[in-house]
Amino acid sequence: MSGARVHGGALIDRSRPLGCSFEGRRLTAYAGDTLASALLANGASVVGRSFKYHRPRGLLAAGVEEPNALMRVGRSEQIATNLRATEVELWDGLEAWPINCWPNARFDLGAVNNLFSRFIPAGFYYKTFMWPHWGLFEPFIRKAAGLGVAPDQPDPSRYETRHAHCDVLIVGAGPAGLSAALAADAGGKRVILVEQDPALGGSLLDEDKAFIDGRLSDDWLSEAKASLGAARDVRVLTRTTATGYFDHNCLSLLERVPREPTRPNLPSERLWIVRAQKVVLATGALERPLVFPGNDRPGVMLASAVRNYLSRFGVLAGQQVVIFTNNDSAYAAAVAIQEAGGKILAVVDIRAARPPEVTKRLAKLGAPLLEGARVVATRGRPSLTEVDILEATGRRRRIKADLLAMSGGWNPTAHLHCQSGGRLAWDEAIAAFRPGARAQAEVSVGAANGVFGLGAAMTEGARAGGGSEPATSGTASPWTIEPLWRVAAKGKAFVDFQNDVTVSDIELAARESFISVEHLKRYTTLGMAPDQGKTSNVNGLAVMAELTGRSIPETGTTRFRFPYTPTAFGALAGRARGELFRPYRRLPTHDRQHAAGAVLEEYGGWLRPAYYRRVGETPHAAEQREAMSVRTGVGLFDGSPLGKIEVVGTDAASFLDRLYANSMSTLKVGRARYGLMLNEVGVVIDDGVTTRLAEDRFLVGTTSGGAERISSWMDEWLQCEWPTLDVLIAPVTTAWAVLTLTGPQARAVLQSVGGDIDLAPAAFPHMAYREGRVAGHQARVLRASFTGEVSFEVSVAWDQAEDLWDRLAQAGAPFGMAPVGIDAWMLLRTEKGYLHVGTDTDGSTAPADIGWERTFRRRDEFIGRRSLTRPDNLRTDRHQLVGLEGLEPVALTPGGHVRGGALAAGSEGYVTSSGFSPILGRGVALGMLKGGSRRHGEVLTVVTGPDKGRRVRVTAPGAYDPQGERLNG
Repeated sequence: MSGARVHGGALIDRSRPLGCSFEGRRLTAYAGDTLASALLANGASVVGRSFKYHRPRGLLAAGVEEPNALMRVGRSEQIATNLRATEVELWDGLEAWPINCWPNARFDLGAVNNLFSRFIPAGFYYKTFMWPHWGLFEPFIRKAAGLGVAPDQPDPSRYETRHAHCDVLIVGAGPAGLSAALAADAGGKRVILVEQDPALGGSLLDEDKAFIDGRLSDDWLSEAKASLGAARDVRVLTRTTATGYFDHNCLSLLERVPREPTRPNLPSERLWIVRAQKVVLATGALERPLVFPGNDRPGVMLASAVRNYLSRFGVLAGQQVVIFTNNDSAYAAAVAIQEAGGKILAVVDIRAARPPEVTKRLAKLGAPLLEGARVVATRGRPSLTEVDILEATGRRRRIKADLLAMSGGWNPTAHLHCQSGGRLAWDEAIAAFRPGARAQAEVSVGAANGVFGLGAAMTEGARAGGGSEPATSGTASPWTIEPLWRVAAKGKAFVDFQNDVTVSDIELAARESFISVEHLKRYTTLGMAPDQGKTSNVNGLAVMAELTGRSIPETGTTRFRFPYTPTAFGALAGRARGELFRPYRRLPTHDRQHAAGAVLEEYGGWLRPAYYRRVGETPHAAEQREAMSVRTGVGLFDGSPLGKIEVVGTDAASFLDRLYANSMSTLKVGRARYGLMLNEVGVVIDDGVTTRLAEDRFLVGTTSGGAERISSWMDEWLQCEWPTLDVLIAPVTTAWAVLTLTGPQARAVLQSVGGDIDLAPAAFPHMAYREGRVAGHQARVLRASFTGEVSFEVSVAWDQAEDLWDRLAQAGAPFGMAPVGIDAWMLLRTEKGYLHVGTDTDGSTAPADIGWERTFRRRDEFIGRRSLTRPDNLRTDRHQLVGLEGLEPVALTPGGHVRGGALAAGSEGYVTSSGFSPILGRGVALGMLKGGSRRHGEVLTVVTGPDKGRRVRVTAPGAYDPQGERLNG
């Protein structure tokens, strides 16, 4: 293979040279080149290695179907891997390296695998490495797996997502697609035209002598581009690949945004989500390779690729060329090669006859035609130097050549058609699958529909675009083919180039009864490389059909799945990365938390203080200090994220009775009640304090992480099951900020800021609610406690929270008040034995498991009531909530398993919450224990490591102030 620059090259700008490198070697290239065309122009015959055998590989194709030239591109943190060289547009300074080889592509130590290929056939890992044990071999197998190495740094590229709607979406801007776009625009339709290449034209870019309406195709193409560019309702997207076709005519398009040094903030890729009334698939066809021994050698290429590099980039892939074909299309490539200065040494055509037009083309070449012949081997190391040919007479001939251009026919690109739910139909005339029955409002045209004549393709496109029968008629090329699925000769004949799947692998799969196409795919890895079988699938299916005596349609096809080409995860995410993926919610006192030294962490989507660090203080010390401040003085806590939902209406009380495991209709105005919410199977899903604001108005409290979920849950039941109830549900979580004063001095601090609410214990008892003014703000005040101390939850308008925080902090300073973080808050509730849904419960916890046996006594219906009497919920060995008193002065590890006296015994439960109590001077914990309510007083062991454990005593939940005397002070 001796690629060289020649005249022409429709896509490159020779006035703009670019500097780039491959394996550290400088390449000469121009603006508009792809990495593949630059490699070919610089004589790089070996551009990569195959996956399993590490065989040397050169360029095979020129587009998305390229299986060999997979690259790592970029430098430092801006590295992308597994990119096809055929799709990488060059930029100045680009650095590229082949993947899956060491130390380089031309000399790869991994090629030793090829010497042992007979021992590692298809599925070898299922039948070997049985002794001494799999664990010995697994590390080596895993290390060998994969292709490129994923970057270990965050992707620095920018991505964005856009949405669009149109009347007609046209995928592919070749002659059929352009005709469809022109017709749709003429009909007044809103059109989006998508082309994966940088330029419009498709196959017209490779035709320099085709005529359309008596004009050269180049002139017609220029006029078509100008017309579409001036159209008001036509959007043209180049460098854009349609990657997925989903329900309701929704398609995903991946646009590759070219680099512009003056605009560094442009995204590298843009994902379009388009909904179209009608979709026209003008996606063309992909050329098939021929399967014969040595067909993977560098210097063996698809004929269409040779022509593509020549016409678009001005690169002639070889000087001494042999053509091997079973159809007419390769002759156009032969003519182009000869006119560019290459020499056609022979045309090997398996057919005995050809159409007259093809014979005329052949006469221009002056090259020998070998009718009925086959290529049976190639030679050269590492790239092609000789081609062995078996003539129809049985005579063998060897020709010295540096390029073998092959064509085994064309497969219509029906991937999107199949993704849309469409079926495929086998067409004997073209020896390929073409689109069959449709499932959505889409139509395939041109080569994508198996129509390869230029005029016929343009006619189909114009009809599909919604226009009338066009007057345009292009000169049509004849199309005949004689199928050849494999050449029977000795040697490795490759079907899947990247994954090293050979004909013998498929024969092995057939012998071992892996004849289903899905089994064949997974057993041999046929079609599982990054190209997803674009060049291999039909050949592989045809070989299996021959081996099993079935037709190709009977053998079937595998499923075509999204995406059509590999897509970066960053492109799928768009801007929804980091905090934009899951935006943090901030407290109304967020700035005050920073000023107080808060260490913020995420809890249920909210950034909240974990603890408030002082100089030289550890997180544990901060937690202990804050907890002691609450127990001995007073603490200030921002509880604004707790869910708040107002339920209003004449049926509000009845509605809540149906939602909660305990009754809410008996609650008096101005009072509050703790409640449990269950799902249909009787599992606890949330808890909180509900306050009755008026006869027809309740304020429902939920957990912080459950606010949106419970609001949606309420809406679902109201709308779907009880639509006749007079109830309005209004989420108000972010309407009201909640600042909680808790501790023995909480009342004194609240009194000192001024207000008109009587805070005396008799006038304002525990679980009571009042409205009035606090520190100059209209407020709602609730006496509810999560710590076991006297607590006042003061709710004000969200934008008034910072002022209230400042006033409370100033008033609390003489009392030694400290702000309290989540860590200390959880420790305080663990000391008190209070439940935390999601921490002390799981997806099987019923009310009786946490001490709520009284729910069985309710006679009226509520969600989950019937499920409470299921046999499983009545088992005596269910995990039940208990307290765990540490008999050693250390905290237990949450998640630690609880066992009986012998560590060897099975697990009887586990620790759910734990911490070291500074007020008690020992560890406190809650846990789930089998039959725990009947086991108070038992001494068990919490496992801390292999043959290690700590002794605990089972108690009722609530190690601190079990009688609640401090709570009611």
